This record gives sequence, C-alpha cells and structure tokens, in this order.
Amino acid sequence: MSAAVPSRPARRLNWRLVAAGIAGAVLVLLVVANAHLVYVAVASQPDCVAHIKAPEQARTAEGVAYRAARSSC
Repeated sequence: MSAAVPSRPARRLNWRLVAAGIAGAVLVLLVVANAHLVYVAVASQPDCVAHIKAPEQARTAEGVAYRAARSSC
C-alpha cells in the first residue's frame, strides 16, 4: 500500500504579516507608555520638601549643602 497523500498543501506562515504585526504592537506599546509618562508628569503635583531656604544656611561642617534655586513653598 502506498502512503496517503494529503489533499491540500500545508499552509505556510506569512512572515511579512507576522513582522508587521510585531512592529505594530511595539509601536502601540511605545505610544501608550509615552502617553502615560506625559499624563503622570502633567497630573502630579509634588509636595514641598524640607530644604535650606537662606544662602547663609547652606554651609555645613561637612561642606556645602544644597538648596532650592527658587522655592515655591
């Protein structure tokens, strides 16, 4: 007896379509991630932190301490 021959050929994967799908998914991921970063940057209001307010207070025993250039608090 001879081996059975399949009636239709095996489907080949279209690599161009797969590559385009992966590239599209990566592009969508980048756009969503950047949109999230912009949203967080615009929507957040950081609290005031304790810092040195006068230039005379900036000198410490160890050297120079940092202070805000322009305090909004």
